[in-house]
Amino acid sequence: MSYPARLSEILLTALCMLGIAIGQILFRVAAQRIDAQRWVATIAGNVSLWSALVVYGVATLLWVHVLRTAPLSRVYPLFALAFVVVPLLESLLLGAPLRKQALLGGAVIVLGVAISVQGLGE
Repeated sequence: MSYPARLSEILLTALCMLGIAIGQILFRVAAQRIDAQRWVATIAGNVSLWSALVVYGVATLLWVHVLRTAPLSRVYPLFALAFVVVPLLESLLLGAPLRKQALLGGAVIVLGVAISVQGLGE
């Protein structure tokens, strides 16, 4: 049985995906700050790592809330957009180069998500 997606489900799912994407950026920053010789001490005091874990935790709780009413098959395709958002955020926030292949792959992902969620609001 197919149920129409509610705007709140879509917005909350997008918020979860964005939280996961931001968490990935924070994990990247955290990883760059870990000293291989003193990894326990640098992990314990690594604000980026703890922030990433909190963001992931909040996104996970929000995701569980979404799944109370939304079928996974309806909202999960939106998570694929994280594969587009993460490289864009890494480029904007961390100065990482954004390759043409990443842009093309991102466009294919966006097209795939658009096809898979077609008719969600009906």
